[in-house]
Amino acid sequence: MPITLYLSAKAIQTLDLTPGHELMQTVMADPARAAQQVQCVIDYPRSPEDPRELSEIPEVRLWFIRWDTIYPWLPYFLDWRQGELARYAAMLVPHQFNAREGILYNPEALEIFVYQKLFVLMRWLKQQQLGSVSTLRDMALVFGFEIQPQFLALWDAETLGGEA
Repeated sequence: MPITLYLSAKAIQTLDLTPGHELMQTVMADPARAAQQVQCVIDYPRSPEDPRELSEIPEVRLWFIRWDTIYPWLPYFLDWRQGELARYAAMLVPHQFNAREGILYNPEALEIFVYQKLFVLMRWLKQQQLGSVSTLRDMALVFGFEIQPQFLALWDAETLGGEA
């Protein structure tokens, strides 16, 4: 059952994270059940002559950048099957659109994004006692990254490089 974030133009223009906070209260009430259930509906009017995708509009991107700083583990909840993870990444990672191929991310920026999210999620999933290594592997595969077992062995490490 999808869980929807409704994001208004007013919230975007004022960088009001209230809709995001309310969504996170909902998903954190039962995080295991909310995994990969979040979809985003963004109401940001544009003129018919404006060819930009939502992720190309600076105000929309800025709202998502701000939201990501507070909830960096959000990708765990996004509905990957409906393209929400790729759309979310487009808000945070430099890219271009191609009529045939869709989103073309900057390769280096995408790699940094994926690994940063993997590290965040490794720690967060362990703290929450949620998910598994396969969840992380599947997330990386959405972007075409095959994560090696040695990297995922960090999941089992008590601490990552001495962090508390």
